[in-house]
Amino acid sequence: MKGFTINDLSIGQEASFTKTISETDVYLFAGITGDINPAHLNEEYAKNTFFKGRIAHGMLSAGLISAVLGVHMPGPGTIYLSQTLNFLAPVRMGDTITATGKVVEMIPEKNRVKIETICTNQDGVVVTKGEAMVMPPK
Repeated sequence: MKGFTINDLSIGQEASFTKTISETDVYLFAGITGDINPAHLNEEYAKNTFFKGRIAHGMLSAGLISAVLGVHMPGPGTIYLSQTLNFLAPVRMGDTITATGKVVEMIPEKNRVKIETICTNQDGVVVTKGEAMVMPPK
Protein backbone atom coordinates (compact mmCIF):
# COMPACT_ATOMS: atom_id res chain seq x y z
CA MET A 1 0.00 0.00 0.00
CA LYS A 2 1.53 3.28 -1.11
CA GLY A 3 0.33 6.84 -0.60
CA PHE A 4 0.30 9.72 -3.06
CA THR A 5 3.44 11.86 -3.20
CA ILE A 6 3.10 15.60 -3.66
CA ASN A 7 3.74 15.06 -7.39
CA ASP A 8 0.73 12.69 -7.54
CA LEU A 9 -1.66 15.24 -5.99
CA SER A 10 -3.48 18.19 -7.55
CA ILE A 11 -5.62 21.09 -6.37
CA GLY A 12 -9.24 19.93 -6.08
CA GLN A 13 -8.38 16.25 -5.68
CA GLU A 14 -10.67 14.56 -3.15
CA ALA A 15 -11.04 11.36 -1.17
CA SER A 16 -13.71 10.21 1.29
CA PHE A 17 -14.39 7.62 3.97
CA THR A 18 -17.89 6.73 5.23
CA LYS A 19 -18.89 5.03 8.49
CA THR A 20 -22.10 4.57 10.43
CA ILE A 21 -21.50 5.54 14.05
CA SER A 22 -22.72 2.86 16.44
CA GLU A 23 -23.32 2.93 20.17
CA THR A 24 -20.37 0.55 20.47
CA ASP A 25 -18.14 3.07 18.65
CA VAL A 26 -19.11 5.76 21.17
CA TYR A 27 -18.47 3.49 24.19
CA LEU A 28 -15.14 2.28 22.79
CA PHE A 29 -14.07 5.87 22.07
CA ALA A 30 -15.00 6.85 25.64
CA GLY A 31 -12.96 3.97 27.02
CA ILE A 32 -9.94 4.67 24.85
CA THR A 33 -9.87 8.43 25.50
CA GLY A 34 -11.29 8.57 29.03
CA ASP A 35 -13.95 11.05 27.88
CA ILE A 36 -16.91 9.66 29.80
CA ASN A 37 -18.99 12.83 29.60
CA PRO A 38 -22.59 11.75 30.28
CA ALA A 39 -23.72 13.69 27.19
CA HIS A 40 -22.26 10.75 25.26
CA LEU A 41 -23.07 7.83 27.55
CA ASN A 42 -26.14 8.53 29.68
CA GLU A 43 -29.46 8.99 27.87
CA GLU A 44 -31.33 10.23 30.96
CA TYR A 45 -28.72 12.92 31.53
CA ALA A 46 -28.46 13.77 27.82
CA LYS A 47 -32.25 14.28 27.46
CA ASN A 48 -31.85 17.42 29.57
CA THR A 49 -29.05 18.91 27.51
CA PHE A 50 -29.11 21.31 24.58
CA PHE A 51 -29.07 18.29 22.23
CA LYS A 52 -32.05 16.50 23.89
CA GLY A 53 -30.29 13.13 23.69
CA ARG A 54 -26.91 11.45 23.51
CA ILE A 55 -24.38 12.58 20.93
CA ALA A 56 -21.13 11.08 19.73
CA HIS A 57 -17.84 12.69 20.69
CA GLY A 58 -16.88 15.43 18.25
CA MET A 59 -13.40 13.96 18.03
CA LEU A 60 -14.91 10.70 16.79
CA SER A 61 -15.91 12.45 13.56
CA ALA A 62 -12.44 14.02 13.47
CA GLY A 63 -11.01 10.51 13.64
CA LEU A 64 -12.72 9.73 10.35
CA ILE A 65 -10.74 12.60 8.81
CA SER A 66 -7.59 10.86 10.00
CA ALA A 67 -8.71 7.75 8.11
CA VAL A 68 -9.08 9.78 4.90
CA LEU A 69 -5.64 11.34 5.23
CA GLY A 70 -3.76 8.28 6.44
CA VAL A 71 -5.39 5.63 4.24
CA HIS A 72 -6.95 7.26 1.17
CA MET A 73 -5.31 10.61 0.33
CA PRO A 74 -2.44 11.24 0.56
CA GLY A 75 -2.53 7.82 2.24
CA PRO A 76 0.08 5.54 3.80
CA GLY A 77 3.26 7.34 4.81
CA THR A 78 1.49 10.69 5.31
CA ILE A 79 2.49 12.74 8.36
CA TYR A 80 -0.47 14.61 9.86
CA LEU A 81 0.95 17.98 10.98
CA SER A 82 -2.04 20.06 12.09
CA GLN A 83 -5.81 20.31 12.01
CA THR A 84 -8.40 23.00 12.70
CA LEU A 85 -11.92 21.86 13.53
CA ASN A 86 -15.34 23.45 13.88
CA PHE A 87 -18.09 21.22 15.24
CA LEU A 88 -21.24 22.50 13.55
CA ALA A 89 -23.92 19.88 14.27
CA PRO A 90 -24.25 16.86 16.54
CA VAL A 91 -23.50 13.31 15.47
CA ARG A 92 -25.87 10.74 16.92
CA MET A 93 -25.65 6.99 17.16
CA GLY A 94 -26.87 5.56 13.86
CA ASP A 95 -25.73 8.56 11.80
CA THR A 96 -23.70 7.74 8.72
CA ILE A 97 -20.80 10.17 8.49
CA THR A 98 -18.76 10.82 5.37
CA ALA A 99 -15.39 12.47 5.92
CA THR A 100 -13.96 14.15 2.83
CA GLY A 101 -10.58 15.71 2.24
CA LYS A 102 -9.97 18.09 -0.66
CA VAL A 103 -6.56 19.45 -1.67
CA VAL A 104 -6.72 23.26 -1.53
CA GLU A 105 -3.04 24.26 -1.48
CA MET A 106 0.27 22.65 -2.28
CA ILE A 107 3.67 23.82 -1.05
CA PRO A 108 6.09 21.61 -3.02
CA GLU A 109 9.29 23.21 -1.69
CA LYS A 110 8.29 22.13 1.85
CA ASN A 111 6.47 18.93 0.82
CA ARG A 112 3.28 20.21 2.47
CA VAL A 113 -0.35 19.97 1.38
CA LYS A 114 -3.30 21.88 2.87
CA ILE A 115 -6.51 19.86 2.80
CA GLU A 116 -10.03 21.11 3.45
CA THR A 117 -11.74 18.59 5.73
CA ILE A 118 -15.49 18.18 5.94
CA CYS A 119 -17.70 15.59 7.64
CA THR A 120 -21.35 15.34 6.60
CA ASN A 121 -24.15 13.13 7.85
CA GLN A 122 -26.56 11.02 5.82
CA ASP A 123 -28.77 14.09 5.25
CA GLY A 124 -25.92 16.16 3.83
CA VAL A 125 -25.62 18.29 6.97
CA VAL A 126 -22.05 19.43 7.65
CA VAL A 127 -21.20 18.26 11.17
CA THR A 128 -17.46 19.03 11.24
CA LYS A 129 -15.36 21.32 9.08
CA GLY A 130 -11.73 22.37 9.15
CA GLU A 131 -8.34 22.32 7.49
CA ALA A 132 -5.45 19.92 7.77
CA MET A 133 -1.80 20.36 6.90
CA VAL A 134 -0.02 17.16 5.95
CA MET A 135 3.32 16.01 4.66
CA PRO A 136 2.70 13.38 1.98
CA PRO A 137 5.12 10.47 1.61
CA LYS A 138 8.23 11.03 -0.51
